[in-house]
Amino acid sequence: MFSVNNIFVQFSGVAILQEVTLIINKKDRIGLVGKNGAGKTTLLRILAGLQTVDSGSVSVPSGASVGFLPQDVSFSGQQSVFKETLNAFKRINELKETIEKCQQNLEDIDDNNSEKYADWVGLLNQSTEEFAILGGHTIEAETEKILLGLGFNNDELQMPVGSFSGGWRMRIELAKILLQKHDLLLLDEPTNHLDIESIEWLEDYLINYTGAVVLVSHDRTLLDNVTKRTVEINFGNIYDYNVPYSSYIIKRDERIAQQKAEYENQQKFIEDTEKFIERFRYKATKAKQVQSRVKMLEKLERKEVDDIDNSSIFFKFPPAPASGKIVVEAEKLSKKYEQKEVLQNLDFIIDKGDKIAFVGKNGEGKTTLSRIIVGDLVHEGVCKLGFNVSLGYYAQNETELLDPEKTVFETIDDIAIGDIRPKIRNILGAFLFGGDTIDKKVKVLSGGEKSRLAMAKLLLKPVNLLVLDEPTNHLDMKAKDILKKALMGYEGTLIIVSHDRYFLQGLTQKVYEFKNKSIRQYIGDVNDFLKSRRIDSLKDLEKLRIAATDKVSGQTPLSQNKLIWERKKELEKQMRKIQNQIAKTEEEISQTEERQKEIEKLLENPLSIADNSSYNILYAEYNTLKKQQKELLDVWAIRHEELDVLQKELNSF
Repeated sequence: MFSVNNIFVQFSGVAILQEVTLIINKKDRIGLVGKNGAGKTTLLRILAGLQTVDSGSVSVPSGASVGFLPQDVSFSGQQSVFKETLNAFKRINELKETIEKCQQNLEDIDDNNSEKYADWVGLLNQSTEEFAILGGHTIEAETEKILLGLGFNNDELQMPVGSFSGGWRMRIELAKILLQKHDLLLLDEPTNHLDIESIEWLEDYLINYTGAVVLVSHDRTLLDNVTKRTVEINFGNIYDYNVPYSSYIIKRDERIAQQKAEYENQQKFIEDTEKFIERFRYKATKAKQVQSRVKMLEKLERKEVDDIDNSSIFFKFPPAPASGKIVVEAEKLSKKYEQKEVLQNLDFIIDKGDKIAFVGKNGEGKTTLSRIIVGDLVHEGVCKLGFNVSLGYYAQNETELLDPEKTVFETIDDIAIGDIRPKIRNILGAFLFGGDTIDKKVKVLSGGEKSRLAMAKLLLKPVNLLVLDEPTNHLDMKAKDILKKALMGYEGTLIIVSHDRYFLQGLTQKVYEFKNKSIRQYIGDVNDFLKSRRIDSLKDLEKLRIAATDKVSGQTPLSQNKLIWERKKELEKQMRKIQNQIAKTEEEISQTEERQKEIEKLLENPLSIADNSSYNILYAEYNTLKKQQKELLDVWAIRHEELDVLQKELNSF
């Protein structure tokens, strides 16, 4: 059991964590949430032993190990990816060197009966035994399995680390931490540089991980599928909920509503008491009561309401101008970078109104095709826009393209033209840039602020084709939901590159998967794509097993029927879990409805209510219940959609 006990941390006189206590049990799966700057990374660093506290204590079980993956890593080198990852096994590598040294020395000693020979034999036996206990014979197989799961292919395992981008080096660091099998795993935004396939692999790995996991992520699907507890950091305090993220949101709102009701009730009590004191302060016959109430107010523990950041981006895209039926048309489209061919002979047509998600492993050509479509890259073959197509483009590195020396206002003002110029302040205000913040220079903005500013630029002119490459990078979940809502209302054609499953869900009606220099089209949203790909994976796995069996006589392949049977069992298990969640949600909805009816009857007869404060509490509870019911119905609908997807896959066998 890991714990922090009454810890207090401050930076520059500002309290970040205030007397925080948290216990982490052996197999906990905890989602750590809170707005940017709330102290999530600080708490992870404290648990990892990388940061001290001003007061309080941190307790780590004797002999327990902690693995910490930060948001950024900075290492490079000429070692291969495989060898660099094997550095995770420090003790095993030491033992391997010792064993090799013992074997060499034993070969050089002629007298097998000498004391020196016996010493080397003893050390060899001891090292060999420990090597076996630590799993030294399987580390290479485990390393390969995890690297492949995180998106590397076999050829890349032997390439030098220095030839990979920071995102891929982050995967190497993640692989090393997973291989070390720590008792506590601390992951700070581990999916930032992962594609959907790798995220799904990591999700399964974390679900089955033997130790405890504390996870900071803006990936709602990952949090809901992996975590069982949600710990919120809010203005230095923490709130612990034994539920995944989506359920936590409901319970958090209930807590705030209850706090507001208690606060308002107490404020009414204080107001009434102060009026009594003021009214009878100078009456001798009431002196005792007055003094009693003065003391009561002095001792009263004042209620507080946790401050939730209610500032919200609000925007919608301008109406899309009319375009021709064909928006993008490509024939024999190919693209090479030096000797590496990324796209080969692509033929496709994107029609007016299409909503398309580009998915696939990093490096397969999603960004490349996006840049070709917007005219940002030379290429072979044909790629042309249709009649009257006007483009809006959000590049993956859009925030890096902003001029760091310009202010927020200048960034927009310099490119705004015509009727849009008088609306600049309104546009910036919609993206939470108001007051003095519009005079901030870009170079001092946070990653999220830069993303919002870059997104604001898209509203400067009406377009009928939006191409968005990873637009949710640096956005928190609230901002992502608002962007998604705006895109759902966008009337033009949309192409979006993203690895966020929750964000893509319901947003597109086509998916282009990039793989092996080509693209494959799937009809439906990201959930339909993932279901189709799972079926394809089963078929591919069967082919691989049959091919392997042809080479090695005497081995019996796992039949396709067996694979299908295993998948059916897994689907049925998932469906039972969702059905249980639906039943629980329906019960909560029923309880909420019954309580609403009870309150309605009371509110219809005001004479049955003791006083105004009681009336206010009931009315606040009624409004909270209505909001809770709506959220429960949303959860209920989502669970049924998930159930339908699984049922369709089950029916396909």
